[in-house]
Amino acid sequence: MLFARENRFDLTPAVTVAVGLILSAIFLPVMLNAQTAPKPAFTSHRITDSIAMLEPADTNGNVGVFYGEEAVLLVDSHYERNVEALVKEVAKLSDLPISFAVNTHIHPDHIGGNARLAGYGVTLVAHDRVRLRMLKELRIPRRGGITFPQPAEAARPIITYSEALSFHLNDEEVRVFLAPPAHTDGDSFVHFVESDVLHLGDVFRTNMYPIIDQYNGGSFLGMIEAMEVAIEIAGPETKVIPGHGGEVSDLEGMIEVHGMLSSLRDLVQSAIDSGASLEEISAMNLSQEFDERWGGVPSWTFTDLLPIIDSELRAQR
Repeated sequence: MLFARENRFDLTPAVTVAVGLILSAIFLPVMLNAQTAPKPAFTSHRITDSIAMLEPADTNGNVGVFYGEEAVLLVDSHYERNVEALVKEVAKLSDLPISFAVNTHIHPDHIGGNARLAGYGVTLVAHDRVRLRMLKELRIPRRGGITFPQPAEAARPIITYSEALSFHLNDEEVRVFLAPPAHTDGDSFVHFVESDVLHLGDVFRTNMYPIIDQYNGGSFLGMIEAMEVAIEIAGPETKVIPGHGGEVSDLEGMIEVHGMLSSLRDLVQSAIDSGASLEEISAMNLSQEFDERWGGVPSWTFTDLLPIIDSELRAQR
């Protein structure tokens, strides 16, 4: 203790201020850079040795990446503004250029990067209806309906299909096939057969209630049917890439979504059978059991979904 007392020294106020300024000059820029540095455009989730899910920072449209010794294939192209970031992220997985991009449906967060990817020499693939809908302006159902300009000619798929097609790449079959009308009437499911991985586009979301785009041929009852198709394909080890949501899912996750959809259908059907009008059903708070899990996105809640369920069920009577 004597040594400590004898060697102790006090800083004068002027010296203290000077030291503080020096430390601020050293560390403040680092702190500011950490606070202001942009988040990566994508977070990469490795699923297998040849498949990854790229999750966008803005939550729009998860991109699937299939890569190997022969080629790189994307599922969806996100928005044009993030194509360069997407290409850089893919380059971390493979030295090969991107050869193909399959669009799961018509919405801008899934086809928005098409034209720019085509400029990289990427071959675009989609269902027939997706190409046809690119011949006019686009529309999405959120917030009562939002329109987007007609995509450029370069954004149009040059390979389309009516029922199904297969790629044979990287020692694997990649099956692309039309789902029952669900999110839209041109939804493609992509099945990586040997890897046991599914990409279901926006038919399957893990972060919100399903969006049914009636303008583009979507159907709530078809959504239930489409989920049944996917569940039938899957096994206990199947990995599932959702159109939106931050984690890779599985068979259990699909069963959870199917159960939510089926329960909502049954609740609304019971209310209709009791003679209730849509306005009366709206006041019943039928979704209270599910809102905490699925109702967290303000731009699409059960309030948006209920009229669609109601109209489809009444049309069946």
